[in-house]
Amino acid sequence: MSDEIRKVHVIDQTGTPHEVDGLDGWRVMEIIRDNGIPIKAECGGACACATCHVYVDADWLDRLVPATDEEIERLDEAFEVKPNSRLSCQILMRPEFDGLRVRLAPGTEP
Repeated sequence: MSDEIRKVHVIDQTGTPHEVDGLDGWRVMEIIRDNGIPIKAECGGACACATCHVYVDADWLDRLVPATDEEIERLDEAFEVKPNSRLSCQILMRPEFDGLRVRLAPGTEP
């Protein structure tokens, strides 16, 4: 893990934009939660629920590591799934994700 700080741009459930800092190797869900943005994230990152569901900005979707079969199955439990839906607990920050843009989906409210 690097000590480099990466930026993540998050739009919360009310439409308010946030620019938050995160470290490589951290889950995007943890970055969102630890920066005080309300996110349910019930399972804490174990890919056992869909309460950290986000919509990834179209410019970023193809840059991410593809979703696993397990993540795709969990997304079946999410509200309003779209082609750009991902679980933020399954996106690990890395240098090339600096500037990532996501929007919290319905059902992520604590």
